[in-house]
Amino acid sequence: FIFPENRNATMSDVPPTRMNQQVFKLKLKAAEGGHRLLKKKADALKVKFRDYAKAIAETKANMSSDAASAFFSLTQAEYAAGNFKNKVAEGPMTARIRVGAGVDNIAGVKIPVFTLYETGAAADNQSLGLVGGGKKIQNVRDKFTNFVEMLIKLASLQTSFMTLDEALKVTNRRVNALENVTIPKIQVVLDYISKELDELEREDFTRLKLVQGKKEAQIEDEMKRKAIEKASALKSGKSVGKENGADITSQFDAQDDEDVVF
Repeated sequence: FIFPENRNATMSDVPPTRMNQQVFKLKLKAAEGGHRLLKKKADALKVKFRDYAKAIAETKANMSSDAASAFFSLTQAEYAAGNFKNKVAEGPMTARIRVGAGVDNIAGVKIPVFTLYETGAAADNQSLGLVGGGKKIQNVRDKFTNFVEMLIKLASLQTSFMTLDEALKVTNRRVNALENVTIPKIQVVLDYISKELDELEREDFTRLKLVQGKKEAQIEDEMKRKAIEKASALKSGKSVGKENGADITSQFDAQDDEDVVF
């Protein structure tokens, strides 16, 4: 794990409360979910990246033979029909094929794709090779058309490969940032909050135990005090009763009372 450089400052900015704990738990869950999605995206990009690399290698290997065959057919045509390059350059030079650009979506990454399409224009310089070498010139036309198609395919693959490489680097950087920086930082804050909350709970428990102990001591003291007061009250009550009984009997004389007549 990579921890923050100034850990104390980071911890002091986060009050250890239940609300903050819930907030950072949600942040951790979101970060882990984003990490999983980016990891899947990176895996998908890696698979496509390897496919593009393989296709580029195969296309380049085939292009070497196609290029050699195309230029060799041009040499044969020049030998059969003479030097016809000037006649081709003097023609209208209307394009029969063009390159179209499209976009392919791979795991949310937009990849440029080049495609070849025909314009429908008629082939120029149809009169070439009437004297001789017409078949060879047509063969040159077909060979170089195939070679241009291979060039467009290679350009599309190479451009897609470079775009995919940049997207893969960015995705890997995000995955590493989440895995080695963001998630550990959130986990550190959660550990700090949990530790502080546990400490507060222990303090509250100790405080409650002390308060309960003091209340029990007060109740016990109160019970002792009441018992002592009760005992002393009983003792004083017995002595007072004897004195009052002695006074009453000594002063009472039934002969002093007059008879009651009904």
